[in-house]
Amino acid sequence: MKVNKVEMIMSAVRPEQYPDTGYPEFALAGRSNVGKSSFINRMISRKSLARTSSKPGKTQTLNFYEIEDQLYFVDVPGYGYAKVSKTEREAWGQMIEQYLTGRDTLKAVLLIVDLRHDPTDDDCMMYDFLVHYNIPTIVIATKADKLKRGQIATNRKRVKQVLNMRPEDELIVFSSETKVGIEDAWKAIEKYR
Repeated sequence: MKVNKVEMIMSAVRPEQYPDTGYPEFALAGRSNVGKSSFINRMISRKSLARTSSKPGKTQTLNFYEIEDQLYFVDVPGYGYAKVSKTEREAWGQMIEQYLTGRDTLKAVLLIVDLRHDPTDDDCMMYDFLVHYNIPTIVIATKADKLKRGQIATNRKRVKQVLNMRPEDELIVFSSETKVGIEDAWKAIEKYR
């Protein structure tokens, strides 16, 4: 998809705050600092619409990015090692679960993982959650530019094994640095629109 028009239209924490356009939505889930903002920026050809940070846990709301008046990317708070209180983390968890399980316009979740490493326990828990609720999932394995060519296939296979991926879920090797995987990611998204 060629993206000319995109804007971050809102941050929400409750269903009554979500947009009501009916556009298909694609949520981005992943641990803090896995590269969700870099993924969004590369996919929409912008340098910094989604703010990247070296400090994990910056995203604390559901951030809706409207793309070409056709669909939304919804950036959800990262899981993992965000330095926030247990109470706050539980509130995020409830907000995310409510969104993922109760939103009719949610078409698929883009689960962002780091291709350089095995998926974490949190990644596996998130994937199992999505499988349990039968939510279509596209796994985006980022930071491919940091690996040698021979390592990519090996690590790709390993990610699929560790997550125990369903045959219908795609895994896309991606790099926001070298632009590898952009077309494949858009093709995978298009299947669910």
